Formats: sequence, C-alpha cells, structure tokens
Amino acid sequence: MSGYKTDWFVEAHDSMEAAFPKPLLRPEPRLLVSNLLGNYRPEKGWDECFDSSGEVRPPYRELLRRIGAGGPALLRRAELCLQQFLKDEGVTFAVPMSQEGQERIFPLDLLPRILTREEWGWIERGLQQRMTALNLFLADIYGQAQIIRDGVLPEWLVQSSLEYRLQMREISPPKRVYVAVLGSDLIRDQDGRWLVLEDNLRVPSGASYMLANRAALKRALPEVMAAYNPQPVEQYPQLLWQTLAELAPPGVTDPQIAVFTPGPANSAYFEHAWLARTMGVPLVEGQDLEVTGGTLWIRSFGAKRPVHVLYRRVNDEFLDPRAFRADSLLGVPGLFELYRCGKVNLLNAIGTGVADDKAIYPWIPKIVRYYLEQEPMLPNVPTYLCSEPSDLKFVLEHLDELVIKEVNQSGGHGMLIGPLASASERLLFREKIRAFPRRYIAQPTVWFSQAPCYLKGLLVPRRVDLRPFVLQGDRIRVVPGGLSRVALQEGSLVVNSCQGGGSKDTWVTSS
Repeated sequence: MSGYKTDWFVEAHDSMEAAFPKPLLRPEPRLLVSNLLGNYRPEKGWDECFDSSGEVRPPYRELLRRIGAGGPALLRRAELCLQQFLKDEGVTFAVPMSQEGQERIFPLDLLPRILTREEWGWIERGLQQRMTALNLFLADIYGQAQIIRDGVLPEWLVQSSLEYRLQMREISPPKRVYVAVLGSDLIRDQDGRWLVLEDNLRVPSGASYMLANRAALKRALPEVMAAYNPQPVEQYPQLLWQTLAELAPPGVTDPQIAVFTPGPANSAYFEHAWLARTMGVPLVEGQDLEVTGGTLWIRSFGAKRPVHVLYRRVNDEFLDPRAFRADSLLGVPGLFELYRCGKVNLLNAIGTGVADDKAIYPWIPKIVRYYLEQEPMLPNVPTYLCSEPSDLKFVLEHLDELVIKEVNQSGGHGMLIGPLASASERLLFREKIRAFPRRYIAQPTVWFSQAPCYLKGLLVPRRVDLRPFVLQGDRIRVVPGGLSRVALQEGSLVVNSCQGGGSKDTWVTSS
C-alpha cells in the first residue's frame, strides 16, 4: 500500500481500544482497507488523511475503520444512494453551451473531509478578522479614503480596478456593511498551514452545494455521520435570512426579502432557487420587479408587493440600465437611485468587487494591520504584482514555476499553471502580461493539500480547497465547515466545477 499503514487497527493501548471496539479488531477490515488504498500514492504536499510516516491521522481513523468493516459493498451501496439523491434533488450546475450538454449533476465525492473542532476554531477567528477588515476597507475607500491618504495603499491601484464604482462614493449602506456574505477560498500548504488563496465578495456561490452535500451524506453514510456527529450546516438559510433582515433599510420593521437572479441560464441558478426556497422568499428576475413611487415592487399575477432587501446574484453592471450598462436586459430601471436614497438594500453592496480584485489581494495583510492593528491570522499566498516593474521582471523570467492569474477572472479561467503548461501556453501568457501588466498577478505553485476520494472503486488522493461562508449583519457568523472543492482529475490543481472539479461534504467534529 505504498507505505501507508493499517496497523493502527490492532494497536492495543487504551485510547485505541476505546475508538475501535474489540469485535471489529480482526484481519478482514484491515485487509479491505488495504485493498482500497492499494494505489494511494500521495504527491507533493500535505495529506489530510495520512501523516508523513503513513499513519492515519486521528480524525480519519473512525472513517477508515468503518469502511474497512463494511468493505467495497458498503461503498458501492453508499455511492448509488448518493448519486440517486443528487439526481432526485436536481443538484446541478450549468456548463458553457460549447460543452456537451447544458446542465450536469454536481460531482460529490462519497468520503467527507474532516476537520477538528480546534483547527476550525482558528479558521473561524481568522475569517471573522478578515471580514471585519474588508468591510472597514470598503467603507473607507468609498468614503474618506484615509488608507490612501496615509500612504498605505496607492490610489491608482484602487481606481484602476474594473470593479471600483465611482457611483458608490459617499453612499453608506445600512450599518456600514458592504459585505454580508463572504466566501474566501482557503488551502493548506505543504506544512499543513492554512492560507487564504483568494476572497469572493461580489456574488460568492457554493452554499447550496454545501447544504446538498450534507443532506446526501446523511442518506448515504448515516452510521458514519452519527458516529462523528459533525457540527450542523443546515441552519445556513435561516442565518442568511436573519443577516439580510438585520440589514434592511432604517425604519423597516418587517423586511420583505427576495433573491435576485439573472435567470435559468446562469451557471449558479440551482443555488439561487435552492436558497430562495429554503429561506422561504421569492426568487425574482429583473422582469418581475419595478420601481414606482419610491418603492421596489414585485409584480405577481396582477398584484404587487414591496421588497426591502435584495440578495442579488446579478453583477453590478447589469443591475440598472440607467446607472450602469444601458443595454442590460437583466436589471431594473431606477433600482440604483432607490438604493442610493436608502429605500432598498442590495447585498452584497455595489462595488464590493474592488476588494476581491486579485491585484488588491496582496495588500489585505496590510489592510488588516491598518484597520485592526492586528497580525492576520490567515496569511495570504505570496503574490507578485505584474504592475510592479521588479515583480514583472521576475515573473517573466520564471513563468515555468509560477501560477499566473488574470485579476478579474474567476472559475479557473484566465489562469496559467506554469509547471503544468506547455511552452506555447507560457509564450502566449508572456505576451498578454507584457501588453497589460495591471491585469495579472503571479504566485508560487502551491501544492495544496490532498484528501482521499472514492473513484472507480478505490481510494485515491486528490487536491482540495475549502470555501467557508461568513455572514455579517448585526454580528459575524461563520457556518462550521463550508464547501470543500476537489480537483477530481489526477494531477490537477484546478478545483472549479466548470473545469472538471467536484466537492466533498466538510465535517467539523463536535469533540
């Protein structure tokens, strides 16, 4: 088994006897796990399940013990149950029309990703710190811009961002909360240290898949889940509704909330519909809304009802054809003026994308220190700004070692992984970077952590990241766990679903 040990099944000390009851201490489970792990060959980096000597890490021992006891038959039954649930519930994502089909079942790996309560506590505090700093930063740059006046951040960097909205200057949303929902992507480096890979502030997606994954594994592996009793995530829709209600315009005591979607063609439409349904609020498109008499209304079957808070999944430029893109067919004429006057709240706020511009990302540690006078608990990945001449020179000389990212792209698009790219691909990116250096950043290739996945009847290592969901209304709430995304292709570092990635249910242990 390539050095990965199963002897822990028969260790005799007291703590292990308590974890593994004697009736299961027999050769068969050990042999079955050994067969399933026969080709488990971790690559570079941290392995979530095994330590460097091949011993199973404590959080995964019960999982592998039960797999060993149930054997391949257990996994096959659980996999069939899981796939049937995903199909019955329509857990899908849309893919570009150029690819085969239009919608696909969102891939979910059978095995959970397991985090201890202690390590989750550190992640939670680090995310609360980051959320606080990001909201203070947005309030500042659209207000007095003191961070620029004090020389901490260059003005040109902020104002050259494609997501910076001049229209938002001097507009203060309720309770000065610009970001109500944050989905930062975290990875472990080769030493197991947690790092922030990027922040998602505009329309962070994935929460519905976190909820669907938990529901699916409850059916597929009920006894394993009962043994772990992971901290719940099912309360997310209620917490999201509460957060949105807390950020209603001043004076509104019974806020009416709706989810604002671009429509069924959007790749995240499943999520929009799922969240609206589980929150018990309407799912609306631009054609369902109108602004009259200083109020936003939903039109439905000839009747109208007011809306005070829109959880919007429509990008800034399409929200209002009068204020932004005149050719937008998705937006609502007059919506921005209503927002500017404080008659309706849009979350996340317009212009939040400047804070998840990848060229702003390297400055987040300084932003945390400036506003909070604290050291960041969750460090960034070291990053080179191609707009800086010295960084640009280094990047162009080391394209074969670095990951290049276009600052306003997402979903794995506009990216080059130097060590895995061809010479022609690197040459193409070299010319792009030289032509528009402000559009690109570069980072060392981080061989982030891997976890066992059940693929084709075997347990194999695949790379995983983590997208927790952070909510801020009257206070900051972090849902325990989040969405672990998986690079399902062997050797891949790309976890995005539109690039062939999948997901795992993420369990935070209760004890």
